Amino acid sequence: MTRSTVFDSFLFRDLFGTAEMRAVFCDRAYVDQVVRVEVALAQAEARVGVIPRHSADVIAASCDPARLDRDRLRRDTETVGYPILPIVEQLAEQCGDAGGYVHWGATTQDIMDTATVLQCAEGLTLVSDALDRLRAHLRHLAAEHIDTVTAGRTHLQHALPVTFGYRVAVWLSALDRHADRLTAVQERDLMVQFGGAAGTLASLGPGPAGLRVRAELAAELGLRDPEITWHVARDGLAEIVGLLAAIGASVGKIGTDVALMCSTEFGELAEPFVPGRGASSTMPQKRNPISSELMVAAAKLLRDKSSAMLDAMMQDFERATGPWHVEWAVIPEAFLLLASSLSQAEQAMAGLHVDAERMRANLGLTGGLIAAEAVMMALAPEIGRQHAHKLVYAACSRVRHTGTELAVELRKDPDVAAILGDDRIDALCHPAGYLGSARAMVRSAVGVAAERTDAEDRGGSRQFKTCE
Repeated sequence: MTRSTVFDSFLFRDLFGTAEMRAVFCDRAYVDQVVRVEVALAQAEARVGVIPRHSADVIAASCDPARLDRDRLRRDTETVGYPILPIVEQLAEQCGDAGGYVHWGATTQDIMDTATVLQCAEGLTLVSDALDRLRAHLRHLAAEHIDTVTAGRTHLQHALPVTFGYRVAVWLSALDRHADRLTAVQERDLMVQFGGAAGTLASLGPGPAGLRVRAELAAELGLRDPEITWHVARDGLAEIVGLLAAIGASVGKIGTDVALMCSTEFGELAEPFVPGRGASSTMPQKRNPISSELMVAAAKLLRDKSSAMLDAMMQDFERATGPWHVEWAVIPEAFLLLASSLSQAEQAMAGLHVDAERMRANLGLTGGLIAAEAVMMALAPEIGRQHAHKLVYAACSRVRHTGTELAVELRKDPDVAAILGDDRIDALCHPAGYLGSARAMVRSAVGVAAERTDAEDRGGSRQFKTCE
């Protein structure tokens, strides 16, 4: 038995992909898209008058990917190095006399690129839908915990108090921007490819027929008609995979935060409980944050996919000698990885356990030091910021040395006590009193996300078939 990759392994494939995304990028779906493009090309050429209408109709009625001899197709593809010629030969046989007009004026890369773009279109819709669901969960969490005070951490140390709702809203804001980028990518980069051997459409003559066919083909397939052939200008596909990687990195940031907050020492979060989920083979007490770990792993793997696509952009002249092949492996894997990441994030956020009591307890771990800036800023108008910083810094040092509380040490300083008084010191050392504009920012982020989602929902969604 040969070793499988994580993408086709029956053990791992649902940890590094989803059934829905595999259906978009499986072999059957790809061949279906190739046939779809060949049929659409014949229809476009008939409308322009390049091939007879009767022949185009026969091609549309006769071309059936289910009737392709897959063993023959596999053998011929290994020989040729590309699947299009073997597919075209079998399609032509299906069409009889009209078969001579299959693939008229096209080149292999025209069909392969357009089929890939059609897969990307379906894949991006799945990504968009999953992203919307995740954003909805985050929006709910942010609103629910808008006043749940927790320790803000910088360099993994207590910094200032924030709210858990604020932290979630920061996650949400990045995904909202990605949703905007996703819309732009769908509009800009989902382009038809039809240029012939060197991209000039010379096979359809010197007149306007070639460009008219390309425009008709784009309309037939619901893709953008580009200004010029993009056989060796791969920025569109590189941008798509780059965006997948960026979304994955933002989801990986969520996974990183959640995994840390699930650690025993923090104990502030727990992923949804499912019997056996995250269990250890030897330690019965373990409840590992598996979804978060997979989100982080996907982000790391996606980075390499984006890097490979940037490398593949450097293609020679009018047809590349190798970089194009990199995309065949990278694009499906990138979509599968992000689909997995978004699915794991959705599961985790939908049932995330938030321990607000533990968050409050953790705020007191440093004896009130998390409120040091609040005290400093209260003193600053009276004695200047630098002098205030010096006094509070000294008080903080005494807290660390003696294990007392910041409020206690502040009261011992006659200058601080004279300016602030006991009641003011107590109020300043309460973390909930130093949250700045966190609440307003959460409400703004949640509101913006809701408005965007409402607008997106009005746009509708597509339905896709699945692979067996």
